[in-house]
Amino acid sequence: MSEGENNLEPGGVSRFESMEEPGFIEETSESLDESFPYLGRRESNQIYEENPLKGLEQPTASSSSLLNRDEEKKKTIPFSDTSIDDVTPLSKPESPQGSVSSEMVETEDYVQAIFPSEDKVSPQASEESEEELDSEEDNFTVNLEAKDLQEFPVDLLRVQYVKYLYLDKNQIKTFQGADPGDLLGLEILSLQENGLPSIPLEIQLLHNLRILNASYNQISYIPKELLQLGNMRQLFLNSNCIEDLPSSGLENLENLETLSLGKNKLTHIPESLSSLKNLQILNLEYNQLSIFSKSLCFLPKLISLNLTGNMIGSLPKEVRELKNLEQLLMDHNKLTFLSVEIFQLPKIKELQLADNMLEAISPKIENFRELRLLNLDKNLLTNIPKKISHCVMLECLSLSDNNIEELPRKIHRLKNLRLLHVNRNKMIKMAEEISHLSNIDSLEFSGNQITHVPIEIKNCRKITRVELNYNNIMYFPVGLCALPSLDYLSFNGNYISEIPMDISFSKQLLHLELNRNKLPIFSEYLCSLTNLEYLDLGRNQIKTIPPCISAMVSLHVLILAGNKFAIFPKELCALKNLQILDISENQLQKITSEISKLKGIQKLNLSSNQFIHFPLEVCQLPTLEELNISQTSGKKLTRIPEDLCNMTQLKTLDISNNAIKEIPRNIGELSSLVSLLAYNNQISTLPPSFLSLKVLQHLDIRGNSLTALPSAIYSLLSLKEINFDDNPLLRPPMEICRGKQLHTITQYLQRADERDEKILEKIFNIVANNISEINFEFLQQKLNMTSSESSSSARNTTTPLLHERIYQAFVKWKADQNVLLTATALRDKLVRGLNMIGAYDIMDKITALNLYTSAIKL
Repeated sequence: MSEGENNLEPGGVSRFESMEEPGFIEETSESLDESFPYLGRRESNQIYEENPLKGLEQPTASSSSLLNRDEEKKKTIPFSDTSIDDVTPLSKPESPQGSVSSEMVETEDYVQAIFPSEDKVSPQASEESEEELDSEEDNFTVNLEAKDLQEFPVDLLRVQYVKYLYLDKNQIKTFQGADPGDLLGLEILSLQENGLPSIPLEIQLLHNLRILNASYNQISYIPKELLQLGNMRQLFLNSNCIEDLPSSGLENLENLETLSLGKNKLTHIPESLSSLKNLQILNLEYNQLSIFSKSLCFLPKLISLNLTGNMIGSLPKEVRELKNLEQLLMDHNKLTFLSVEIFQLPKIKELQLADNMLEAISPKIENFRELRLLNLDKNLLTNIPKKISHCVMLECLSLSDNNIEELPRKIHRLKNLRLLHVNRNKMIKMAEEISHLSNIDSLEFSGNQITHVPIEIKNCRKITRVELNYNNIMYFPVGLCALPSLDYLSFNGNYISEIPMDISFSKQLLHLELNRNKLPIFSEYLCSLTNLEYLDLGRNQIKTIPPCISAMVSLHVLILAGNKFAIFPKELCALKNLQILDISENQLQKITSEISKLKGIQKLNLSSNQFIHFPLEVCQLPTLEELNISQTSGKKLTRIPEDLCNMTQLKTLDISNNAIKEIPRNIGELSSLVSLLAYNNQISTLPPSFLSLKVLQHLDIRGNSLTALPSAIYSLLSLKEINFDDNPLLRPPMEICRGKQLHTITQYLQRADERDEKILEKIFNIVANNISEINFEFLQQKLNMTSSESSSSARNTTTPLLHERIYQAFVKWKADQNVLLTATALRDKLVRGLNMIGAYDIMDKITALNLYTSAIKL
C-alpha cells in the first residue's frame, strides 16, 4: 500500500450505500446479530445472496466490507506504480431482461420481489407476505428496463395481472390512460432514471403498493397523494432534488419500514417524521442537514440510521431513546464530541464516525457490549479509552489518520477482533499485547514511527495481511515468517537492508512489497517463495539477479524500478509466467535477445534508462500489450524503428519525453493500439497510416513540432481524449485545438479542405490562362507531369483549347498526387515549379490570391 493510502476509505462509506446490493432481504436484526459482511473472505460479488431484482444502484466502497477490499487489492496489478490500487465497487448483478409483444409478456424468475437499495429492506416483513411472494412472483413480474418507453404500459396491464413492475431507465412521466382497476394489483413499482420532475399524481390509485423506488430522477417534493398509500412498506427517493419533507400526512404511512432519501437537498427534518412508528431503516445521507433533529430520536423501531455526509455538529440528549438502534452512520460530518447519551444505546453494533473532528471518546464506550464495527478514521484523537476492552464483540476497529501514540494495554481482551487499522498516527511501537489477538486477520500500522515488530506476533496465526509501510523498521520481522496464513505483506518505505533466511518458510506468501528500502542485493532466500505472485523491490540498491530466480514459477508481477541495473539481467528471462515487468529508472543501455523467452509478458516498463538506440529486442515480444519507453531522465531516443509494429497486440505505447522526429510510417499496423503517448518530442508530421488506428482512444502529442493535422483525423471514430498543446499548429490554429474537442477540430479541417480545394482550382485556372506553351512544357518537366499531347499537335491548337488542355493536365496531375499530398501541399509544389521556370507574372497573381484568401477567416 502506498504512502498516504489506507485500506479503509476515509470514514468508510455508509452501509446504506452498500445496501443497494442484493441480499438485503434478510431480517435486519438477524443479519446484524450474526457476523457482519466485512468478516467474510468471499469475492466481492458473493458478499450478499444473489438477487436479480431491479433497482440496484452502484455503491461506493464500504467499511463494512474491509476484508473483501483487502482480497481485491491482492488481485489489483499496477503497471508503473508501486502501490496497490483501490478496489472497484461491488459489481451490479446482471439485470433480467424482459420484453413485451402484442401477444405475450416475458416474465422473469425472481428470488425475492423486494428492492435491494441503499437501505436494508423491510427487515421484519411478515412470513406470510414472503411466502406469498415466493409462490407468485414467477407469474406476476415484468421487467421493462431501458425499453425507451414514453408512456405507461397500459396495454400490458390489460392483458396480464402484474404485481411487480420494473420501468427503470425510460421516459415515463405519468400513468395517463391506465384503468384504475388495472393498477390495483401493483405491489412493487420501480421508476428509477425516468427524468421524473414529480411523482405522478395517479400514484394514489395504487392502493396495494408496498414498495416504490423512484430514485435518480428530478423529483422536488413528496406529494400528498403518495402519503395516502397506507400499505407502503418501503419508499426509495434517493438522488433527487427534494428540499423539504411534508409537515403533515406522514402519519398515514403507518406501515412504512424503510425510507431512503439519500443525496437530496434536505436542510431540516420536520417533527412529523416521528409519526412513522414502524420505521426501521432511515437513510438521509449526503443531504444538507446541520442539526440532528430530535424527531429522529422518537422512532421506536429504528434499527439503522444513516446521516453520512451532512454538517451535523452534535447529537441531542434524546438520542438515548433509540433503544433498538443497531447501526449509526455519521461519517463526513462536523462532530466535535459525542454526548454521553449515545452510550446508552444497548444494541448498537456498527458505529461509523470517520472524518469528523472528535478529540476524545468517552470511557462509557464500555457500554457497547454488542459493538462489532467501530470506524474513527480521520478525527483528532490522541488516545483510545482503556475501557474499549469491554467491547468484547468488536471485530473491526479502524483508527487511521489520528494523533494516537499508543493503544490501550488491555486491547488483547478484544478476542473477536479481526481487523485493526491504525495507519498514519504517531505510534512509536507495536504493543506486544497485539500478539494475543488470536483471531486478528488484517493488521495495518503504515505511516507511523515504529522501529520493530515484536517476535510475539507469530502467535497471531490467523493473520493473512500485514501492512507496515513508511515506518522506521530496520530489520525484517522474523516473527512474521512463522505465520502460516500470511499471504500479503507490505514494508514499503522502511530501512530494511537484509532478508532473513526465515522468509523461506513463508511458502504461502502471495504478495510482497519492499519498495524504498536499503536492500543491496536480490536475496536468494526470496527465490524460495515459489507461490509468490507479486514482488516489489523498487527503489533499492540492487544490481544483479540470482540464477535461482527461475524457481519463482508463480511470479506474475516484478517491480525493479529505481535500482542500480546497468545490464538487463538475463536471469529474468527464465520467468516464464511473468506478465508485468517494471525495470524503469535504472542504467540500462541495451536489452538481451533472450527477452524473447518471456512468452507471457504483457506490460513492460523501460522508461528513464540509458538506451543509445531503441532496443529492437523488445519487438520480439508479440504478447506485449503495454510498452513504456518514456525518458523523463536518461538519454533521449531519436527514432522509433518500424519493427515496433510487429507487436500487433500492443494497446498502450508511451514514447514521450524523447527527441523523436517522426512516427514510424507503418504505425497503422498496430491495429490494437488504444493509447499513444508521444508528448515532448520533435515530431513534425503524422504519417498517412496513422489514420488506420481505428481503435485509438487516447492521443497525447503535446510539446512537438506539428504544424498541421491530417484532415481525415475525423475517421478515427474511437478517439476520445486528445492533446495537441504546445505545437506550432497552423492547420488548425492552436486556439481551435486548445479545447481538446475532436468535433471542433474536424469541423475546421473539413472547412479548410473545402477552401483549399477551391483555392487550388483558382490557381489552376490562373496558370492555364496565363502560361505560354513553352513555359508549360518546362513546368511539366519540373513537376514530373505526363504530357497529354505532342508539341506538334499543340502548336496547331487555338488559345482556348490550350487553356483547356493545360487545365486538364493539372486535374490529372492532382489525381495522381492527391493520394499522398493535400491541396495545400500541391499548391506549394506548383508554386515552386513556377518559380523555377521564372513565371514571375503568374506568381504575382497567385500571391495576390493568397493574400486575399488569408484575410478571410474560416
